[in-house]
Amino acid sequence: MARTARIERKTLESDVLVELDLDGTGVASSDTGVPFFDHMMSQLGKHGGFDLTVRTRGDLHIDSHHTVEDTSIAFGSALREALGDKVGIRRFGDALVPLDEALAQAAVDLSGRPYCVHVEPDLVGLIGTYDTTLTRHIFESITASARIALHVRVLSGRNAHHVVEAQFKAVARAMRDAVARDARVAGVPSTKGVL
Repeated sequence: MARTARIERKTLESDVLVELDLDGTGVASSDTGVPFFDHMMSQLGKHGGFDLTVRTRGDLHIDSHHTVEDTSIAFGSALREALGDKVGIRRFGDALVPLDEALAQAAVDLSGRPYCVHVEPDLVGLIGTYDTTLTRHIFESITASARIALHVRVLSGRNAHHVVEAQFKAVARAMRDAVARDARVAGVPSTKGVL
């Protein structure tokens, strides 16, 4: 059974399309008008092993907030839809990812209960046109719409580009493990019987 999703989300602030295949090969493309954010969404696809297409047109004449937020909500919704009933998945995933001087740790539980913990150092305000204060909000938005628990912690780093990118790579690798099918798992991996 294909674990795919296509989410279209239209508001007065943005028009978003996300296509996701959890069992892809890491082919990712993102076009949101926020180049660094596109680079980060591509990290999620590539290192998550997902085929991911993102197309967003937002009110960038105001700023990038709505574009980034709405894309993140749509990605989380696509993740939730593609997971379906979660039968046979590993459920948990974690990763520790270095990127030069930066080191980021991520852990995910596809629990059905949204909770986000995010710890990073203070960073410069912008990477290109990307507002670095949005990184936490991206993970909060994905967490809420996907209904997952996500912990992201930056253990070291000075360069803002490296610090943010290491986080996205760590989240991607943790998600890759969590969504993976496990032949040893019978049914849903929970004593509740549902996730």
